[in-house]
Amino acid sequence: MARDSRKGGKGDRDDRSRTSGRLTDPVPIPRGKGPRREEPPGPALRRAERATDKPDKSDKSDRGTKKDRARVEPAKGRKDAAYPPFGVTVDLVVFTIREGQLQVLLIERREKPFQGRLALPGGFVRIDEDLAEAAYRELVEKTGIDGQVGHLEQLRTFGTPERDPRLRTVSVAYLALAPQLTTPLAGPAGSAARWVPVADLDGVALAFDHARILAHGLERARGKLEYTALATAFCSPEFTVSQLREVYEAVWGRPIDPRNFHRKATRTEGLLEPTGRHTSGEAGRPAQLYRAGPVRTLNPPLTRSGG
Repeated sequence: MARDSRKGGKGDRDDRSRTSGRLTDPVPIPRGKGPRREEPPGPALRRAERATDKPDKSDKSDRGTKKDRARVEPAKGRKDAAYPPFGVTVDLVVFTIREGQLQVLLIERREKPFQGRLALPGGFVRIDEDLAEAAYRELVEKTGIDGQVGHLEQLRTFGTPERDPRLRTVSVAYLALAPQLTTPLAGPAGSAARWVPVADLDGVALAFDHARILAHGLERARGKLEYTALATAFCSPEFTVSQLREVYEAVWGRPIDPRNFHRKATRTEGLLEPTGRHTSGEAGRPAQLYRAGPVRTLNPPLTRSGG
């Protein structure tokens, strides 16, 4: 673990590429236009950053004394060096659309530290598993959701020294998206999991630095809807333009003009493919059904400002 995780590089790319097979590969950034400028942080992200600038000292369970935390054990087989305890964890920001709202999957912690608080699903990476494998395993163990995630990508790494009062940890966060996920069940770990509307979490103290991780996941999802076809990951295999628009409205948190959106969505080459079928059994004129097209990046983008 001597390498600095900030260097990134080939290892990170390898981790992301291994999500293929069971889960969808991350959407690539458009080429030929140079590096994409980062989205300015929204209010939720700024609040989360301020809240985590200083370590949370309210939960001192299992913290021990400063001398205890600084104690190191000699590395096995080496008498000339010692390394502090160090852990690698994965945390998942799982979004879905339920009842017309963007909702995130949270669990209630049943053990210290932060017992009783809501947290993102996640846990420690085992010595013999890949990061993406650990993320998928933790999702199943903590929530009972198995095989329902349509998109999984690595979000970023979080490593504030005192983010976990038990020991020094670095967390690799993942962003997962899926359409109309069912109510989570208690997984083998027995955690109480539930969907919570993102709009209801303003001011709620999550465990560890999970408010900050959630804020970054939200900004990533909102930004990617502008220049990729990621919104279709929230939809059923066949959907209407109105249903796609509702995804954008739920994630962006604002209404969108229906006619303007219909024109842009149907004229964006490769975004939608007509199925030749229409809705039935609903009041009003039957709507045409589409499936996700082959395009991964949108040109021109569907910008929030242009709604």
